Amino acid sequence: MKPLSLRVLQLFGEMGKDRLDLHALFEAAGNESTKRRGVLDAIDELTHAGMLGQCGGDFYALTEKGNGTIAQF
Repeated sequence: MKPLSLRVLQLFGEMGKDRLDLHALFEAAGNESTKRRGVLDAIDELTHAGMLGQCGGDFYALTEKGNGTIAQF
């Protein structure tokens, strides 16, 4: 797993939420626009790996698999 993907997962734990919108997830990259584009790749990776689920619109939900991954770190 890429470091930015792990950082995206960690945001769910830090914010105490099981569902976040894309704008909140961009916080994983800070203010750097290049890294913010990388967040989209990280979300795609995590969705395909079954760690995030798309909830419609710009919202993504942490799955049990994603929650288990967070617990390991």
